[in-house]
Amino acid sequence: MKRPTLVHFLAIMTEENLNVKASITMKENFISSHAPQGFAREVAQGIVREIEKELPTPRFPIQAYKLLSGSAFQIKLVGIDQEQNEVFKKNFDSDTFGNLTFKIPLSKEKNKIKALQVYEIGKEPGLELHLGTFIPLVITNPKKIIVCDFDKTLVDTKYSTTSDVYNSLTKPLEFFPTVTKSVDLLKRYIAEGYHPFILSASPHFYEEAMRDWLYKNQIFTAGIFLKDYRQLFSLFELDLTPKDLKVQGLYKLNHLLDILLLTGIPDELALMGDNFESDPIIYLSLTALLKETQDPWQLWNFLRKLDAFQMNKKQNSILLNKIYHISNLLSAWKDKGHSDTKVKIYIRKKVAEDKIVVPENLTPLLNHMELYEGLAPSEAIEQAKILQESPKN
Repeated sequence: MKRPTLVHFLAIMTEENLNVKASITMKENFISSHAPQGFAREVAQGIVREIEKELPTPRFPIQAYKLLSGSAFQIKLVGIDQEQNEVFKKNFDSDTFGNLTFKIPLSKEKNKIKALQVYEIGKEPGLELHLGTFIPLVITNPKKIIVCDFDKTLVDTKYSTTSDVYNSLTKPLEFFPTVTKSVDLLKRYIAEGYHPFILSASPHFYEEAMRDWLYKNQIFTAGIFLKDYRQLFSLFELDLTPKDLKVQGLYKLNHLLDILLLTGIPDELALMGDNFESDPIIYLSLTALLKETQDPWQLWNFLRKLDAFQMNKKQNSILLNKIYHISNLLSAWKDKGHSDTKVKIYIRKKVAEDKIVVPENLTPLLNHMELYEGLAPSEAIEQAKILQESPKN
């Protein structure tokens, strides 16, 4: 039996708004809580065997978890205060993939919200299915945000071969080496009051595994942004297309802008990534927007010509709209007396490079970037061998 299930739910409360980003899907409820224990165990073992049969030759990793299908949902959001009194209630409709993003302006009553109860009310008329209760992440002024890439930055994941993809689907993330220097850097910023967000190009069904890994590494409050593979193969929606499986520029910058739209313009922003793909250009482009070294139209015109973006007409329009939206928020933020956002970028070295080459219009912003050696254990051993074998002068 299938029932609506939250893929993820993120609620951020600032001094002005309650911002919610959520995704719902239909998920099979294989094991009934009323089934005999032995029967449940046999069913579970059978499910594992079936999944193992499907995993070796999937055309796309998401097929193994049967989450490609999308559906429209309607949710009821109930806000409760510290005494469990209901202070807010409203219904919201998702898009055709089950995704919702909305903003609730705060009033005197809504400011009392301490928890949110979520119900799906659209699939079965008259039936309210409880999807969960969540505590909003409260971000107060001064706003301090850190956004960290996951793959190759926190965990040395590999997806280059069929074996790598299989391992990523069938093994926990602990199977891959942890980049301890990156983890330590992220945790240091969290200890200094920065609110963490994790950005990854992994499929949306990786959220639970990624959350487990973060908890194991004592990172408890991070909002996770993943790539919704349901959008990639839609014939009608062109927000993401199959080429975005490999081209990450548009996806990552879009989510960076989404984070700022959820939190508001930060007083301090730290960005962590790696030099294996396009993180330096993406992060510097966001810095150019926040520092206003380029106007929105110039920045968009520059980005749409880059190989790391390769946008279609709809993607061009969406990105341009978000850039102008951030620019307007920035103007209003400065009108309130705020100074420039302090931006610091950390890029994990791919090899032993001591500098990064970026397009000329981004070069003046390189002073915000710092390269660091975040070697995974296997890389450290390999580098030590090379140093030992190299001829001494």
